Amino acid sequence: MPVRNEAEGLAGAVASVLDQVYPRPIDVVLAVGPSDDGTEEVAADLARADERVRAVSNPAGLTPAGLNAAIRASDGEIVVRVDGHARLSDGYVRRAVETMQRTGAVNVGGVQHAVGTTPFERAVAVAMSSRFGTGGARFHIGGNEGAVDTVYLGVFRRDAIREVGLFDEGLVRNQDYELNIRLREAGGTIWFDPELSVEYRPRGSARRLARQYFEYGWWKAVVARRHPGSLRARQLAPAVATAAVGVGLVAGRRSRLLRMAPIGYASATVVASAMRVRDAPGVAVRLLVVYPAMHLCWGTGFITSVVTSWWSRDRPADR
Repeated sequence: MPVRNEAEGLAGAVASVLDQVYPRPIDVVLAVGPSDDGTEEVAADLARADERVRAVSNPAGLTPAGLNAAIRASDGEIVVRVDGHARLSDGYVRRAVETMQRTGAVNVGGVQHAVGTTPFERAVAVAMSSRFGTGGARFHIGGNEGAVDTVYLGVFRRDAIREVGLFDEGLVRNQDYELNIRLREAGGTIWFDPELSVEYRPRGSARRLARQYFEYGWWKAVVARRHPGSLRARQLAPAVATAAVGVGLVAGRRSRLLRMAPIGYASATVVASAMRVRDAPGVAVRLLVVYPAMHLCWGTGFITSVVTSWWSRDRPADR
């Protein structure tokens, strides 16, 4: 479990693991990054209170480095990834391992069940579980059991991830998707089981959400450069929409056709948000901010990453 600035929710996340009913011992390894909210103290207290919990240092503070440090400090045949703001559902580990044994998969995961506690977080949770918000990936909206490109968090066979080299520590984001690419290239199967669920708490402000999705887009482009065949059409949709909206806003005065892009995106956002008015009027209003923050910031991050890479590659070296 890689943790950094997770003091508020860490005890609950650890408890959701320790409360799992499983026929073999479960150990929790916390890879603790530099924090300014007391996370180190919380982790140390949890380790003192229960011998099944250990804390190791993650001086880099980055998620993939923490994951690898925790994996190397553990020795079980099965590796269960958990985040410091996540909660495993009852029976998660047992069900995941049973599914792994039944299917022969090397990684098994389920639904990322976003649950907000504030009005803004609840709006983000709605957006994350909608096709308009996230494009329809099964780990967001659910769906039939089966082989997929990636899953949320994941329950891995240790030998499989060790053979492909664990998580890439050069990737700040999207390291889970990239690992699953390598697992699939090595002949492994990534399996989605809709009966598995992990509770996730979304970002609590528009600024934090925008930054999160900008980073998602940036690092998706990095992974796409390394693995060009991994990019899916639905993943390109935010970048295409962002480019179209940007061009339309800049050149729309001279072209009615170009003006249709921002108008069309705004209209689609209003319609998608309005569909939630009957259930939660406050959420529907906030979705007018949440959807663009997710889509346009992801798209901006992706485009910026591509342009930066192109510029760095093609720019003549200083003489």
